[in-house]
Amino acid sequence: MTSGPLRLVFVESASRVRTLPPTPIEVAFVGRSNVGKSSLINALANRKQLARVSNTPGRTQLINLFRLDERRPGDPDAPTVVDLPGYGYAKAARAIREDWPEMIEGYLLERDGLEMVFVLVDGAIGPTQLDARMLDWLRYHEIPHTVIATKWDKVKSSRRAGRRNDLARGCLLDPGDVVVASASKGDGIELIRGLVRSHLVTG
Repeated sequence: MTSGPLRLVFVESASRVRTLPPTPIEVAFVGRSNVGKSSLINALANRKQLARVSNTPGRTQLINLFRLDERRPGDPDAPTVVDLPGYGYAKAARAIREDWPEMIEGYLLERDGLEMVFVLVDGAIGPTQLDARMLDWLRYHEIPHTVIATKWDKVKSSRRAGRRNDLARGCLLDPGDVVVASASKGDGIELIRGLVRSHLVTG
């Protein structure tokens, strides 16, 4: 299996799942606004500007589709990775806030080929009520998911074991089931690359 950075190629953005091109198999990243989704995707690909990063929460307002271009470069039937809009940004325009649930839930329920959802939770502050609701919703609909605690570099080393336990408890998981990551320091990045490939690449 290929190692190193994911070779991701931007395909297109969409406001609804029905306008996205079909895919044989796909993984998606979802999380609260400003949790670091775009930064994590950039780190996985080792490219600073692949996914748009902003200091202002709520910038990712569309479903962004990337092709994993590793088996046969340029293959339109290659597996794909999706960056979903961040939820919970109160200052976004009302029309956008009202559109987000339909956009995200519609994608998660209707996307053929969706293999795994990576749910990003801010490791520095722990799961919010919005994160807990998202996880409950995924469990209710029996959608496979993995929790990634981002911004792990912001947690003091002396507190990491306790914070991981607290995160797991808040997400109703065992501590070993929470993946920790830092896009800026590289913690957990190679592990997550392996997880993405394990779901998307066969043989």
